[in-house]
Amino acid sequence: MEKLKIAKNISTFTNPPIICIPLFLIICLTLSFTQAGFDLNKFIVMEVISLIFASLLPMAIILFWAKKLGTDKDISNRSDRFMPLIVGIVSYFIGFLVCLIFNVDNFLTCLLLCYSINTGVVLLFTTKWKISVHTTGLSGPVAALILLLGPIGALFGLIYPVLIWSRVLLNKHTLSQAISGGVQGFFLTVLEMYLFMNILNLPIFNIVSLFDSILYIMAIISTPVILGILSYIKFSNPLRTFVIAEIILVILFFVLTPVNVFMIFVLTTLASILVSFYAGDDFIWYKILSNQSYNTL
Repeated sequence: MEKLKIAKNISTFTNPPIICIPLFLIICLTLSFTQAGFDLNKFIVMEVISLIFASLLPMAIILFWAKKLGTDKDISNRSDRFMPLIVGIVSYFIGFLVCLIFNVDNFLTCLLLCYSINTGVVLLFTTKWKISVHTTGLSGPVAALILLLGPIGALFGLIYPVLIWSRVLLNKHTLSQAISGGVQGFFLTVLEMYLFMNILNLPIFNIVSLFDSILYIMAIISTPVILGILSYIKFSNPLRTFVIAEIILVILFFVLTPVNVFMIFVLTTLASILVSFYAGDDFIWYKILSNQSYNTL
């Protein structure tokens, strides 16, 4: 019961309109520092736009729609999710237009457009498959923080394996749905940010390169993806397979990537292992890491 309560609390805090509040706060604070110092007026404008269009409006429709349908606040039924997703797309796009028209900040302008496009991608997935909105909603702002802050931003990616466990334990998603939401959110956000800043002629300076951003993302997702693969494909000795895969990854990250990327990989791997052992027999990753017999998903 204690684990279930913790998982529920994690799931509540990482609901996309909620988790974006502290993460967008960090983004807006970072963007408000200029060569002349901290621009308070710019911060207030960006924070208000972020709160309204990335949090309050999407949250309002989620609560309204859940109450109207008499369902839980996660709107667990896949077919019930279309309306909140559509409203989310519109809300993010209006936020993008406000930023674009009033020349608020190029980074925030592109990011809100990314939110709108990524939510559209989630909507397309949702017509056939219940991809995790929670892990998608986490990966978007974390990807933005990676672009802005590099390894410091990537540290927020440590939440990713914890959130995967939470959503699976609560039976809100399958393991593949939880992992996939994060993977597509991470990659789409950094790729779209660079795409939009060039297409829309909105230059953004002093951000992490696209290549390095992808390296940070690979560092975050590699171990959860490996454990996910082992959860669906039967191996005679899953622990040995995991160890071999991790040794290969350790060598590759150590030799081919900057030390900051390597450290993010190590920390995410530790986070994945720790959450697995905390979860125990209720989570298939634990059975893999303890070399127990298990049925593939």
